[in-house]
Amino acid sequence: MDAQSDNNAIDLVVDLDGTLIATDLLWESTFQLLKQNMFYLFLLPIWALRGKGYLKHQISLRVAIDPAILPYRGDFISYLREEHGKGRRLVLATGAARRFAESIAAHLGVFDAVHATDENHNLTSTLKTRFLLETFGDAKFAYAGNSKADIPVFNAASEAIVVAPDRAAAKWQQANSARLFEAPKPSWKAFFKMLRVHQWMKNTLIFVPAILNHELTDWPVLLNAVIAFLAFSAAASAIYILNDLFDLPLDRQHARKRNRAFASGVFSIPFGLKIAIGLLVLSGLLATQLHWTFAAVLVVYLIATTAYSLSLKRMLLIDVLTLAGLYTLRILAGSAANQIEGSFWLLAFSSFFFLSLALVKRYVELQNTSLVEKNRIAGRGYRQADREVVAQCGVASAFAAALVLALYVNSDAVVSLYSYPWLIWPLCPIVLYLNIRIWILAHRGEMHDDPVVFIISDWRSQVVIAIGAALLFYGGMRS
Repeated sequence: MDAQSDNNAIDLVVDLDGTLIATDLLWESTFQLLKQNMFYLFLLPIWALRGKGYLKHQISLRVAIDPAILPYRGDFISYLREEHGKGRRLVLATGAARRFAESIAAHLGVFDAVHATDENHNLTSTLKTRFLLETFGDAKFAYAGNSKADIPVFNAASEAIVVAPDRAAAKWQQANSARLFEAPKPSWKAFFKMLRVHQWMKNTLIFVPAILNHELTDWPVLLNAVIAFLAFSAAASAIYILNDLFDLPLDRQHARKRNRAFASGVFSIPFGLKIAIGLLVLSGLLATQLHWTFAAVLVVYLIATTAYSLSLKRMLLIDVLTLAGLYTLRILAGSAANQIEGSFWLLAFSSFFFLSLALVKRYVELQNTSLVEKNRIAGRGYRQADREVVAQCGVASAFAAALVLALYVNSDAVVSLYSYPWLIWPLCPIVLYLNIRIWILAHRGEMHDDPVVFIISDWRSQVVIAIGAALLFYGGMRS
């Protein structure tokens, strides 16, 4: 291979998936297809039996890819534009479906020809190599790719450019001293962000039944609660990953979410699937260590949160009621883990309190959108005209939560559980302060789009919560 050949004298053939863009369109389009209708899951194997090209073609007929929001390899795109400006002929040759490849080529405007997969031919690896050799004949060509499947093409090309290589392509590049465009290596921080570790704080609700029942200091109870917490956290992270994979186009249109691991192409979709499956297996193994009712609650949680990701999040009001229910399920899981009888007061308070926080999320989304009045937020069932009604419902839910708490404090249950019931009364204004302050900040435009994350990071909220925890502790002390 003549690595010193004149670049302008030979065509540069460019791969798409993983090379031009930091994602795989087959995986992306499959998830978008399933998001449209999960029943396509039964058609996918039938299409695949007729060949991978036929599978890709059928998916492309039903899914639209927006080329403007895809995660392109910035430095490599700049190189291609520079080569195009010098008059070099650029060719896109990809295993992606033709409809997708042509729309991306039209968007970039640097390719002189496009060769892609059709329903009869899957243009990858050896088939791509044979096709390019037949197309160029005795003429030389350069090739840019990224994966093990591209190695046969590298070997056939007169010049190779390796972009963001996988392990096999990286070894080939080192052995052949080919030109390299490296991708930033994922950090542990990116990995933990993918898992949404900060969201595990929501699962501390599992400890609430044991705390309120004054049993958390019992070692077996604490151990069960910790196991339940870990099981829920693993399951939640798995669902967050799957949710990200279904929401890739929506996330890329969001100012903050477009930087998420899969939307930006930091991690591949197959990698995310492997991690998600591993987390679900771990969650199931942990659940077997507890009473079967905990596993039942966990299954309900998984079904509900999956339904939310696929469909319910787009339904007016159903979405926020589901979110509030998911928080309440965490409390039920804590009760099930230690077989603590569920409290009507606690469940009623939780429902109203977290409904208010869920409505804050929608209010902030409505506040930050620039859509015209009659259009809905992308992926939601709300319009700009709904903002004030959402705010009214949210504030009303905050006061309802405080009212439920006040009625509980005045009940016989508090007298039997707490030596100093009067110390519990300040919890009512504390709850109101937390919730109403969030709504005021949201109205000012100073609220994070997830109020739970805001509470975790806001020192004033932390101080108030610490005071409330101290009141609960001292109120329960025996004289």
